[in-house]
Amino acid sequence: MVFDDVFARFIEESPVSIMFRGTLECIFSADRLDDIFSRHAVRQQNSTLLFSTCADMLSLVVLETRKSLHADHKARRKTMAVSVSAVYQKIARVEPQVCEHLVRDTAADCARVVEELDALVDGPLPGFDVRIVDGNHLAGTQHRIDELRRLGAAALPGQSLVVLDPQRQLLCDTIACEDGHSNERTLIPAILERVQTKQCWIADSLFCTLDFMAGFRSRQAYFLIRQHGGLKGELVGKRKKIGRGSTGDVYEQTLRIDKAGTEVRRITIVRDKPTDKGELEVHLLTNLPAKVSAVKAAKAYLDRWQVETAFQDLATTLRSEINTLGYPKAALFGFSLGLVLFNVLSLVKAALRVAAKGDADKKRNLSSYYLADEISGVHRGMKIAIPDHHWEAAFSGLTPKQLAGKLRWLASKVDLPRFYTNKWTPKRPQPKRKSGNRGNHVSTFRILQERAKRRAKAASKAKT
Repeated sequence: MVFDDVFARFIEESPVSIMFRGTLECIFSADRLDDIFSRHAVRQQNSTLLFSTCADMLSLVVLETRKSLHADHKARRKTMAVSVSAVYQKIARVEPQVCEHLVRDTAADCARVVEELDALVDGPLPGFDVRIVDGNHLAGTQHRIDELRRLGAAALPGQSLVVLDPQRQLLCDTIACEDGHSNERTLIPAILERVQTKQCWIADSLFCTLDFMAGFRSRQAYFLIRQHGGLKGELVGKRKKIGRGSTGDVYEQTLRIDKAGTEVRRITIVRDKPTDKGELEVHLLTNLPAKVSAVKAAKAYLDRWQVETAFQDLATTLRSEINTLGYPKAALFGFSLGLVLFNVLSLVKAALRVAAKGDADKKRNLSSYYLADEISGVHRGMKIAIPDHHWEAAFSGLTPKQLAGKLRWLASKVDLPRFYTNKWTPKRPQPKRKSGNRGNHVSTFRILQERAKRRAKAASKAKT
Protein backbone atom coordinates (compact mmCIF):
# COMPACT_ATOMS: atom_id res chain seq x y z
CA MET A 1 0.00 0.00 0.00
CA VAL A 2 1.61 3.27 -1.18
CA PHE A 3 1.34 6.38 0.98
CA ASP A 4 3.34 9.59 0.93
CA ASP A 5 6.15 9.69 3.50
CA VAL A 6 4.30 12.47 5.32
CA PHE A 7 1.76 9.87 6.51
CA ALA A 8 4.36 7.46 7.90
CA ARG A 9 4.54 8.68 11.51
CA PHE A 10 0.76 8.91 11.83
CA ILE A 11 0.29 5.44 10.30
CA GLU A 12 2.68 4.12 12.94
CA GLU A 13 1.19 5.98 15.92
CA SER A 14 -2.49 6.48 15.05
CA PRO A 15 -3.70 4.55 11.99
CA VAL A 16 -7.36 4.93 13.07
CA SER A 17 -7.00 8.71 12.65
CA ILE A 18 -5.75 8.19 9.10
CA MET A 19 -8.67 5.85 8.42
CA PHE A 20 -11.19 8.40 9.70
CA ARG A 21 -9.75 11.43 7.92
CA GLY A 22 -9.17 9.48 4.72
CA THR A 23 -12.79 8.28 4.66
CA LEU A 24 -13.95 11.86 5.08
CA GLU A 25 -11.80 12.91 2.14
CA CYS A 26 -13.13 10.12 -0.07
CA ILE A 27 -16.84 10.10 0.73
CA PHE A 28 -17.45 13.54 2.25
CA SER A 29 -15.27 15.74 0.09
CA ALA A 30 -16.12 19.42 -0.35
CA ASP A 31 -17.30 18.82 -3.93
CA ARG A 32 -19.60 16.00 -2.76
CA LEU A 33 -21.16 18.11 -0.01
CA ASP A 34 -21.66 21.12 -2.27
CA ASP A 35 -23.27 18.88 -4.89
CA ILE A 36 -25.78 17.55 -2.32
CA PHE A 37 -26.52 21.11 -1.27
CA SER A 38 -26.99 22.43 -4.81
CA ARG A 39 -29.38 19.59 -5.71
CA HIS A 40 -31.62 19.80 -2.65
CA ALA A 41 -31.50 23.36 -1.28
CA VAL A 42 -34.48 25.50 -2.29
CA ARG A 43 -33.94 28.93 -0.74
CA GLN A 44 -30.20 28.97 -0.06
CA GLN A 45 -27.38 29.30 -2.55
CA ASN A 46 -23.65 28.63 -2.50
CA SER A 47 -21.91 31.98 -2.81
CA THR A 48 -18.88 33.36 -0.95
CA LEU A 49 -19.48 31.01 1.99
CA LEU A 50 -19.79 27.44 0.72
CA PHE A 51 -21.99 24.83 2.35
CA SER A 52 -18.99 22.49 2.55
CA THR A 53 -17.09 25.08 4.59
CA CYS A 54 -19.95 25.35 7.09
CA ALA A 55 -20.17 21.56 7.30
CA ASP A 56 -16.41 21.30 7.89
CA MET A 57 -16.49 23.93 10.64
CA LEU A 58 -19.50 22.48 12.44
CA SER A 59 -18.22 18.90 12.14
CA LEU A 60 -15.11 19.88 14.11
CA VAL A 61 -17.39 21.08 16.91
CA VAL A 62 -19.42 17.85 16.76
CA LEU A 63 -16.18 15.86 16.89
CA GLU A 64 -15.09 18.08 19.83
CA THR A 65 -11.88 19.02 18.05
CA ARG A 66 -13.00 22.65 18.42
CA LYS A 67 -14.96 24.06 21.35
CA SER A 68 -17.23 26.26 19.24
CA LEU A 69 -17.86 27.68 15.78
CA HIS A 70 -16.43 30.97 16.96
CA ALA A 71 -13.20 29.25 18.01
CA ASP A 72 -12.89 27.55 14.62
CA HIS A 73 -13.61 30.83 12.82
CA LYS A 74 -10.73 32.47 14.71
CA ALA A 75 -8.43 29.59 13.74
CA ARG A 76 -9.31 30.21 10.06
CA ARG A 77 -8.99 33.98 10.35
CA LYS A 78 -6.41 34.25 7.58
CA THR A 79 -8.48 32.32 5.04
CA MET A 80 -12.09 33.17 5.96
CA ALA A 81 -13.63 35.88 3.76
CA VAL A 82 -16.80 36.25 5.85
CA SER A 83 -17.62 37.14 9.44
CA VAL A 84 -18.58 34.63 12.13
CA SER A 85 -22.09 36.15 12.06
CA ALA A 86 -22.39 35.16 8.40
CA VAL A 87 -21.43 31.58 9.33
CA TYR A 88 -24.09 31.39 12.03
CA GLN A 89 -26.69 32.93 9.70
CA LYS A 90 -26.02 30.39 6.94
CA ILE A 91 -26.11 27.43 9.36
CA ALA A 92 -29.38 28.73 10.82
CA ARG A 93 -31.00 28.52 7.36
CA VAL A 94 -29.90 25.04 6.21
CA GLU A 95 -33.14 23.38 5.12
CA PRO A 96 -34.28 20.05 6.63
CA GLN A 97 -34.34 18.24 3.27
CA VAL A 98 -30.64 19.09 2.81
CA CYS A 99 -29.88 17.47 6.18
CA GLU A 100 -31.88 14.39 5.23
CA HIS A 101 -30.12 13.90 1.89
CA LEU A 102 -26.74 14.60 3.49
CA VAL A 103 -27.27 11.59 5.77
CA ARG A 104 -29.04 9.35 3.25
CA ASP A 105 -26.70 9.83 0.29
CA THR A 106 -23.45 9.52 2.22
CA ALA A 107 -24.75 6.53 4.21
CA ALA A 108 -25.38 4.74 0.91
CA ASP A 109 -21.72 5.33 -0.02
CA CYS A 110 -20.60 3.97 3.36
CA ALA A 111 -22.81 0.90 2.89
CA ARG A 112 -21.05 0.04 -0.37
CA VAL A 113 -17.66 0.19 1.37
CA VAL A 114 -18.91 -2.02 4.23
CA GLU A 115 -20.01 -4.59 1.64
CA GLU A 116 -16.61 -4.44 -0.09
CA LEU A 117 -14.98 -5.02 3.31
CA ASP A 118 -17.23 -8.07 3.78
CA ALA A 119 -18.00 -6.65 7.22
CA LEU A 120 -21.77 -7.16 7.42
CA VAL A 121 -23.02 -8.49 10.76
CA ASP A 122 -25.98 -10.72 11.50
CA GLY A 123 -29.18 -8.70 11.75
CA PRO A 124 -31.99 -9.25 14.27
CA LEU A 125 -33.80 -11.47 11.72
CA PRO A 126 -31.43 -13.48 9.51
CA GLY A 127 -32.76 -13.61 5.96
CA PHE A 128 -34.57 -10.25 6.24
CA ASP A 129 -33.31 -6.77 5.39
CA VAL A 130 -34.10 -5.09 8.73
CA ARG A 131 -34.46 -1.41 9.61
CA ILE A 132 -34.94 -0.04 13.13
CA VAL A 133 -36.62 3.36 13.44
CA ASP A 134 -36.87 5.56 16.51
CA GLY A 135 -37.38 9.20 17.36
CA ASN A 136 -34.97 11.55 19.08
CA HIS A 137 -36.04 14.90 20.55
CA LEU A 138 -33.05 17.23 20.58
CA ALA A 139 -32.05 18.48 24.02
CA GLY A 140 -32.99 21.98 25.15
CA THR A 141 -30.68 24.78 24.05
CA GLN A 142 -29.42 27.96 25.65
CA HIS A 143 -31.93 30.84 25.57
CA ARG A 144 -29.97 33.00 23.14
CA ILE A 145 -32.93 33.93 20.94
CA ASP A 146 -34.57 37.15 22.18
CA GLU A 147 -38.03 35.64 22.65
CA LEU A 148 -36.59 32.85 24.82
CA ARG A 149 -34.58 34.97 27.23
CA ARG A 150 -37.39 35.50 29.73
CA LEU A 151 -38.72 31.94 29.59
CA GLY A 152 -37.82 29.37 32.21
CA ALA A 153 -38.97 26.38 30.16
CA ALA A 154 -36.51 24.35 28.12
CA ALA A 155 -36.20 25.50 24.50
CA LEU A 156 -36.58 22.45 22.23
CA PRO A 157 -35.01 23.06 18.79
CA GLY A 158 -36.58 20.10 16.98
CA GLN A 159 -36.65 16.36 16.64
CA SER A 160 -35.48 13.71 14.22
CA LEU A 161 -36.55 10.20 13.30
CA VAL A 162 -33.48 8.05 12.72
CA VAL A 163 -33.30 4.79 10.78
CA LEU A 164 -30.64 2.22 11.69
CA ASP A 165 -29.41 -0.47 9.29
CA PRO A 166 -28.27 -3.12 11.82
CA GLN A 167 -26.63 -5.37 9.20
CA ARG A 168 -24.24 -2.60 8.16
CA GLN A 169 -24.27 -0.79 11.52
CA LEU A 170 -25.09 2.52 9.81
CA LEU A 171 -27.63 5.24 10.53
CA CYS A 172 -28.89 5.13 6.97
CA ASP A 173 -31.62 7.79 6.98
CA THR A 174 -33.24 10.55 9.00
CA ILE A 175 -36.40 12.63 8.95
CA ALA A 176 -35.82 16.13 10.32
CA CYS A 177 -38.64 18.07 12.00
CA GLU A 178 -38.23 21.63 13.25
CA ASP A 179 -41.12 21.43 15.74
CA GLY A 180 -39.88 19.95 19.02
CA HIS A 181 -43.48 19.43 20.21
CA SER A 182 -44.69 17.69 17.05
CA ASN A 183 -46.07 14.18 17.49
CA GLU A 184 -43.84 11.53 15.93
CA ARG A 185 -46.93 9.99 14.31
CA THR A 186 -47.22 13.02 12.01
CA LEU A 187 -43.97 11.81 10.40
CA ILE A 188 -45.31 8.34 9.55
CA PRO A 189 -46.04 9.25 5.88
CA ALA A 190 -42.37 10.22 5.48
CA ILE A 191 -41.32 6.87 6.96
CA LEU A 192 -43.56 4.94 4.57
CA GLU A 193 -41.95 6.70 1.60
CA ARG A 194 -38.67 5.04 2.58
CA VAL A 195 -40.00 1.48 3.01
CA GLN A 196 -38.94 -1.01 0.34
CA THR A 197 -40.49 -4.34 -0.60
CA LYS A 198 -39.56 -7.31 1.65
CA GLN A 199 -37.88 -5.12 4.25
CA CYS A 200 -38.78 -5.60 7.92
CA TRP A 201 -39.04 -2.50 10.09
CA ILE A 202 -38.89 -2.63 13.89
CA ALA A 203 -40.46 0.23 15.86
CA ASP A 204 -41.87 1.07 19.28
CA SER A 205 -45.51 1.63 20.22
CA LEU A 206 -45.63 5.27 19.07
CA PHE A 207 -45.75 4.00 15.49
CA CYS A 208 -48.50 1.47 16.17
CA THR A 209 -51.30 2.89 14.02
CA LEU A 210 -53.62 1.40 11.41
CA ASP A 211 -52.15 3.69 8.74
CA PHE A 212 -48.61 2.56 9.57
CA MET A 213 -49.49 -1.13 9.30
CA ALA A 214 -51.61 -0.63 6.17
CA GLY A 215 -48.71 1.21 4.53
CA PHE A 216 -46.43 -1.77 5.03
CA ARG A 217 -48.98 -4.23 3.69
CA SER A 218 -49.49 -2.15 0.54
CA ARG A 219 -45.73 -2.12 -0.02
CA GLN A 220 -45.41 -5.87 0.61
CA ALA A 221 -43.08 -5.19 3.51
CA TYR A 222 -43.04 -6.41 7.10
CA PHE A 223 -43.39 -4.67 10.46
CA LEU A 224 -42.63 -5.67 14.04
CA ILE A 225 -43.98 -3.10 16.48
CA ARG A 226 -45.04 -2.93 20.07
CA GLN A 227 -48.81 -2.69 20.50
CA HIS A 228 -50.02 0.72 21.67
CA GLY A 229 -52.61 0.82 24.43
CA GLY A 230 -54.92 2.83 22.18
CA LEU A 231 -55.12 0.08 19.55
CA LYS A 232 -57.38 -2.61 20.97
CA GLY A 233 -58.64 -4.83 18.15
CA GLU A 234 -60.38 -8.18 18.63
CA LEU A 235 -58.52 -11.28 19.76
CA VAL A 236 -59.21 -14.41 17.71
CA GLY A 237 -58.79 -17.95 19.03
CA LYS A 238 -56.85 -19.05 22.07
CA ARG A 239 -53.46 -17.80 23.15
CA LYS A 240 -50.81 -20.51 22.63
CA LYS A 241 -47.53 -20.83 24.45
CA ILE A 242 -44.73 -21.00 21.88
CA GLY A 243 -41.58 -21.19 23.97
CA ARG A 244 -39.19 -19.37 26.21
CA GLY A 245 -37.43 -16.07 25.51
CA SER A 246 -34.60 -14.33 27.33
CA THR A 247 -37.00 -12.24 29.42
CA GLY A 248 -39.94 -14.61 29.90
CA ASP A 249 -42.43 -17.00 28.33
CA VAL A 250 -43.60 -16.25 24.76
CA TYR A 251 -47.21 -16.67 23.58
CA GLU A 252 -48.96 -16.05 20.26
CA GLN A 253 -52.52 -15.20 19.25
CA THR A 254 -54.28 -13.63 16.27
CA LEU A 255 -55.55 -10.06 16.53
CA ARG A 256 -58.17 -8.57 14.18
CA ILE A 257 -57.27 -4.89 13.99
CA ASP A 258 -60.00 -3.24 11.87
CA LYS A 259 -63.57 -3.58 10.66
CA ALA A 260 -62.36 -4.96 7.34
CA GLY A 261 -61.16 -8.05 9.18
CA THR A 262 -57.42 -7.47 8.78
CA GLU A 263 -55.52 -9.87 11.04
CA VAL A 264 -51.99 -9.75 12.41
CA ARG A 265 -49.94 -11.93 14.70
CA ARG A 266 -49.96 -10.80 18.34
CA ILE A 267 -46.90 -11.99 20.25
CA THR A 268 -46.97 -11.67 24.04
CA ILE A 269 -43.97 -11.87 26.36
CA VAL A 270 -44.97 -12.68 29.94
CA ARG A 271 -41.97 -11.23 31.71
CA ASP A 272 -40.17 -12.78 34.66
CA LYS A 273 -39.59 -9.26 35.99
CA PRO A 274 -41.74 -6.17 35.32
CA THR A 275 -40.52 -3.45 32.98
CA ASP A 276 -39.41 -0.05 34.26
CA LYS A 277 -43.06 0.99 33.97
CA GLY A 278 -44.25 -2.01 35.97
CA GLU A 279 -45.64 -3.98 33.01
CA LEU A 280 -45.64 -7.77 33.29
CA GLU A 281 -46.77 -8.37 29.69
CA VAL A 282 -45.41 -6.89 26.49
CA HIS A 283 -47.44 -7.27 23.27
CA LEU A 284 -45.93 -7.14 19.78
CA LEU A 285 -47.79 -6.95 16.47
CA THR A 286 -46.31 -8.28 13.23
CA ASN A 287 -47.17 -9.48 9.74
CA LEU A 288 -43.99 -11.59 9.47
CA PRO A 289 -44.60 -15.00 7.92
CA ALA A 290 -45.21 -18.00 10.16
CA LYS A 291 -41.73 -19.37 9.43
CA VAL A 292 -40.43 -16.65 11.78
CA SER A 293 -41.31 -18.06 15.18
CA ALA A 294 -42.74 -15.89 17.93
CA VAL A 295 -39.60 -16.51 20.00
CA LYS A 296 -37.36 -15.23 17.18
CA ALA A 297 -39.59 -12.20 16.65
CA ALA A 298 -39.52 -11.39 20.38
CA LYS A 299 -35.72 -11.64 20.39
CA ALA A 300 -35.51 -9.41 17.31
CA TYR A 301 -37.60 -6.72 19.00
CA LEU A 302 -35.17 -6.66 21.92
CA ASP A 303 -32.47 -5.69 19.42
CA ARG A 304 -34.08 -2.24 19.26
CA TRP A 305 -31.52 -1.36 21.92
CA GLN A 306 -29.01 -0.91 19.09
CA VAL A 307 -30.57 2.38 18.03
CA GLU A 308 -30.71 3.53 21.67
CA THR A 309 -26.98 2.80 21.96
CA ALA A 310 -26.40 4.83 18.79
CA PHE A 311 -28.29 7.77 20.33
CA GLN A 312 -26.13 7.50 23.43
CA ASP A 313 -22.97 7.60 21.30
CA LEU A 314 -24.31 10.63 19.44
CA ALA A 315 -24.95 12.46 22.72
CA THR A 316 -21.77 11.49 24.60
CA THR A 317 -19.03 10.25 22.25
CA LEU A 318 -19.96 12.91 19.69
CA ARG A 319 -21.38 16.34 20.46
CA SER A 320 -24.30 16.04 18.07
CA GLU A 321 -26.67 18.15 20.18
CA ILE A 322 -24.94 21.53 20.49
CA ASN A 323 -26.81 23.62 23.06
CA THR A 324 -25.61 26.93 21.62
CA LEU A 325 -27.48 26.32 18.34
CA GLY A 326 -30.95 27.58 19.24
CA TYR A 327 -32.46 27.94 15.78
CA PRO A 328 -34.14 24.68 14.72
CA LYS A 329 -32.50 24.42 11.30
CA ALA A 330 -29.03 24.93 12.82
CA ALA A 331 -29.65 22.35 15.56
CA LEU A 332 -30.90 19.79 13.04
CA PHE A 333 -27.90 20.45 10.80
CA GLY A 334 -25.56 19.82 13.73
CA PHE A 335 -27.41 16.61 14.62
CA SER A 336 -27.28 15.43 11.00
CA LEU A 337 -23.53 15.97 10.92
CA GLY A 338 -23.40 13.86 14.08
CA LEU A 339 -25.14 11.06 12.16
CA VAL A 340 -22.64 11.45 9.31
CA LEU A 341 -19.63 11.27 11.65
CA PHE A 342 -21.19 8.30 13.46
CA ASN A 343 -21.30 6.48 10.11
CA VAL A 344 -17.65 7.30 9.38
CA LEU A 345 -16.72 5.98 12.81
CA SER A 346 -18.84 2.88 12.13
CA LEU A 347 -17.00 2.35 8.84
CA VAL A 348 -13.69 2.48 10.72
CA LYS A 349 -15.07 -0.08 13.18
CA ALA A 350 -16.15 -2.30 10.27
CA ALA A 351 -12.57 -2.38 8.96
CA LEU A 352 -11.29 -3.13 12.47
CA ARG A 353 -13.78 -6.01 12.78
CA VAL A 354 -12.27 -7.50 9.64
CA ALA A 355 -8.76 -7.04 11.06
CA ALA A 356 -9.85 -8.77 14.30
CA LYS A 357 -10.68 -12.05 12.54
CA GLY A 358 -8.61 -14.78 14.10
CA ASP A 359 -7.94 -12.64 17.18
CA ALA A 360 -8.64 -14.60 20.37
CA ASP A 361 -10.40 -11.51 21.72
CA LYS A 362 -12.36 -10.75 18.54
CA LYS A 363 -15.72 -11.04 20.29
CA ARG A 364 -14.92 -8.01 22.40
CA ASN A 365 -16.79 -4.91 21.27
CA LEU A 366 -14.95 -1.90 19.91
CA SER A 367 -15.45 1.25 21.93
CA SER A 368 -16.79 4.30 20.10
CA TYR A 369 -15.60 6.39 23.05
CA TYR A 370 -11.95 5.35 22.81
CA LEU A 371 -11.95 5.64 19.01
CA ALA A 372 -13.51 9.11 19.03
CA ASP A 373 -11.12 10.23 21.78
CA GLU A 374 -8.12 9.11 19.74
CA ILE A 375 -9.38 10.72 16.53
CA SER A 376 -10.36 13.98 18.21
CA GLY A 377 -7.00 14.27 19.98
CA VAL A 378 -4.91 13.62 16.86
CA HIS A 379 -7.04 15.48 14.32
CA ARG A 380 -5.81 19.03 14.91
CA GLY A 381 -2.14 18.08 14.86
CA MET A 382 -2.63 15.96 11.77
CA LYS A 383 -4.37 18.87 10.03
CA ILE A 384 -1.24 20.97 10.54
CA ALA A 385 1.25 18.23 9.67
CA ILE A 386 -0.46 16.89 6.53
CA PRO A 387 -1.64 19.52 4.01
CA ASP A 388 -4.94 18.97 2.20
CA HIS A 389 -3.36 18.10 -1.15
CA HIS A 390 -1.77 14.99 0.37
CA TRP A 391 -5.20 13.74 1.49
CA GLU A 392 -6.64 14.45 -1.95
CA ALA A 393 -3.84 12.52 -3.65
CA ALA A 394 -4.22 9.52 -1.31
CA PHE A 395 -8.00 9.24 -0.96
CA SER A 396 -9.96 11.49 -3.31
CA GLY A 397 -11.90 9.71 -6.06
CA LEU A 398 -11.34 6.18 -4.76
CA THR A 399 -13.92 3.55 -5.66
CA PRO A 400 -15.60 1.67 -2.76
CA LYS A 401 -13.34 -1.31 -3.50
CA GLN A 402 -10.19 0.83 -3.44
CA LEU A 403 -11.18 2.59 -0.22
CA ALA A 404 -11.99 -0.77 1.38
CA GLY A 405 -8.52 -2.00 0.43
CA LYS A 406 -6.82 0.99 2.07
CA LEU A 407 -8.94 0.74 5.20
CA ARG A 408 -8.22 -2.99 5.47
CA TRP A 409 -4.48 -2.37 5.22
CA LEU A 410 -4.52 0.47 7.77
CA ALA A 411 -6.67 -1.61 10.14
CA SER A 412 -3.96 -4.29 10.15
CA LYS A 413 -1.64 -1.69 11.73
CA VAL A 414 -3.98 -0.93 14.65
CA ASP A 415 -3.29 -2.10 18.19
CA LEU A 416 -6.83 -3.44 18.67
CA PRO A 417 -6.82 -3.96 22.46
CA ARG A 418 -6.45 -0.19 22.86
CA PHE A 419 -9.99 0.22 21.55
CA TYR A 420 -11.85 -2.69 23.13
CA THR A 421 -14.64 -1.86 25.54
CA ASN A 422 -14.01 -2.60 29.20
CA LYS A 423 -15.51 -5.81 30.50
CA TRP A 424 -18.81 -5.19 32.22
CA THR A 425 -18.98 -5.59 35.99
CA PRO A 426 -22.03 -4.88 38.16
CA LYS A 427 -22.00 -1.49 39.83
CA ARG A 428 -21.69 -1.37 43.57
CA PRO A 429 -24.87 -0.10 45.22
CA GLN A 430 -24.57 3.49 46.39
CA PRO A 431 -24.85 3.89 50.18
CA LYS A 432 -27.52 6.17 51.59
CA ARG A 433 -26.00 9.55 52.33
CA LYS A 434 -26.49 11.41 55.58
CA SER A 435 -28.77 14.37 55.25
CA GLY A 436 -27.38 17.83 55.94
CA ASN A 437 -27.85 21.48 55.17
CA ARG A 438 -26.86 22.60 51.71
CA GLY A 439 -23.41 24.14 51.78
CA ASN A 440 -21.94 21.82 54.43
CA HIS A 441 -18.52 20.51 53.56
CA VAL A 442 -15.80 18.21 54.85
CA SER A 443 -12.04 18.01 54.44
CA THR A 444 -11.13 14.99 52.34
CA PHE A 445 -7.62 15.08 53.85
CA ARG A 446 -9.01 14.70 57.38
CA ILE A 447 -11.41 11.95 56.31
CA LEU A 448 -8.46 9.99 54.86
CA GLN A 449 -6.47 10.56 58.06
CA GLU A 450 -9.33 9.06 60.07
CA ARG A 451 -9.37 6.07 57.71
CA ALA A 452 -5.62 5.54 58.20
CA LYS A 453 -6.03 5.66 61.99
CA ARG A 454 -8.82 3.06 61.87
CA ARG A 455 -6.76 0.74 59.70
CA ALA A 456 -3.69 1.12 61.93
CA LYS A 457 -5.79 0.38 64.98
CA ALA A 458 -7.34 -2.69 63.32
CA ALA A 459 -3.89 -3.93 62.28
CA SER A 460 -2.51 -3.63 65.81
CA LYS A 461 -5.52 -5.55 67.21
CA ALA A 462 -4.96 -8.29 64.62
CA LYS A 463 -1.34 -8.73 65.77
CA THR A 464 -2.35 -9.11 69.39
